[in-house]
Amino acid sequence: MLERLAPQVKTQETQSLGSDDCEIGFALSDEKEHVMLSRPTRCICIRILEFAALVLFSSLFLAWLALSSTRTTGAPFPAASPLSVDVDHLWAQYSPYFPVAKYKPLPRGCKVSQVNIIQRHGSRFPTLGAGVAIQVSLARLLRARNFTDPRLAFLANYTYELGQDDLVALGASESFSAGALQFERYRDIVRHGNLPFVRASSSKRVVESATNWTAGFASASNEMFKPKVSLILLEYLNDTLTNKMCPNAGNANEQTHHWQSIFARPIVHRLNQAAPGANLVDIDIPYLMSLCPFETVAKRTKSHFCDLFTQQEFEAFEYYGDLNKFYGFGYGQTLGRVQGVGYVNELLARLTGKPVQDHTQTNRTLDSSPVTFPLNRSIYVDFSHDNTMVAIYAALGLFQQPKHLDPAHPDPDRTWMVSRMVPFSGRMVTEKVQCSGKTDQFVRILVNDAVEPLEFCGGKHGLCELDAFVQSQGYARSDGAGDFEKCFA
Repeated sequence: MLERLAPQVKTQETQSLGSDDCEIGFALSDEKEHVMLSRPTRCICIRILEFAALVLFSSLFLAWLALSSTRTTGAPFPAASPLSVDVDHLWAQYSPYFPVAKYKPLPRGCKVSQVNIIQRHGSRFPTLGAGVAIQVSLARLLRARNFTDPRLAFLANYTYELGQDDLVALGASESFSAGALQFERYRDIVRHGNLPFVRASSSKRVVESATNWTAGFASASNEMFKPKVSLILLEYLNDTLTNKMCPNAGNANEQTHHWQSIFARPIVHRLNQAAPGANLVDIDIPYLMSLCPFETVAKRTKSHFCDLFTQQEFEAFEYYGDLNKFYGFGYGQTLGRVQGVGYVNELLARLTGKPVQDHTQTNRTLDSSPVTFPLNRSIYVDFSHDNTMVAIYAALGLFQQPKHLDPAHPDPDRTWMVSRMVPFSGRMVTEKVQCSGKTDQFVRILVNDAVEPLEFCGGKHGLCELDAFVQSQGYARSDGAGDFEKCFA
């Protein structure tokens, strides 16, 4: 039976075969496909036609990857440079990458022995759904009879030119630069025969980000070390790098709509006065504001839409994104944290060198194989999406708030700011650390280079004993304490 986006409930046919599942997946290693098929003694193998179809799919997927348009080929991308826009750190999940803090070296006598990185894809065009909504709101604004505010004058000859879903050049550069940076930072644990093990969820922009990262890593090493994308996890099967395995999870609509009714209404009034006949409504404002980041990252120059809104209004836009993630995939969503459990259990396996113990999102065929889930590498790199990473942060216990975010009154002291958590190409780095004179090993977590305090495991100066860290992850180790079953109940 193919391992699909569903709990481990067997069909009538598979129940007659016994209690074990046949699972299948494919890995990309050294640019060859390897079809992984488990054969439990009580399980009949998958039919030949299904097997052949998967092999064909794997070959086609590799061909598509080779033709991917936003990847490094030949000369490396130039280093990603900061955009000259004052508010680019207030664009919530649409912010281009920026380090939240300067990387802090470990205490004297301590060194990194293993690195686990999970990184969001780079800057992109709007998704299909967002792009349609943006154009609907834009059409309302463009039907104005005239524009009384000179800042709107550019709309007289405006054409919407954004693409859909794919990486933009800045996004490719962000991932390339990240790969180069990680080589420079962790070069002491890189060896031939022990190159980074790189996985990616199968969305095109995620795979391209992974290949750009490997190109940056190779370039920084003067082509001495050339890691490959080792494994692509198909998003319609079990996949710890995407958030498609909890159909009963709720959303943040109630909270975001409430905040939208507060912050958007004055903007609606102002723009309707400046554009008579537009008749904008509240829902149009977040979409029009998103044109500022999307056009800016696509064209590498400040969009005219950025000038239509004040810094305070972009602060409100940031909070709109904060609420969306908090109540959609974080602590405010009953079934939010559980969507990050599978990755956390994979992380624990790598840190401890023990097999994965998980019954949630993991593909147990792939995670039980040393080819597709090795436990002897020094660097592991996974490429994912923002929603999944938010769920992983919450599953780990990062960015806890003293109380749920108020949909009417932003807390200026909150640490839950998604522009600082999951900007484009945002990343969480988990370092395994050994210190001289100590038998214990330690864990340190950095999110966009900011050291996380790890109070939940007794962290001191950001360092937590490995055993204490493992013990602190009871929610993940219990498969979400019953929450995963609620995803399908």
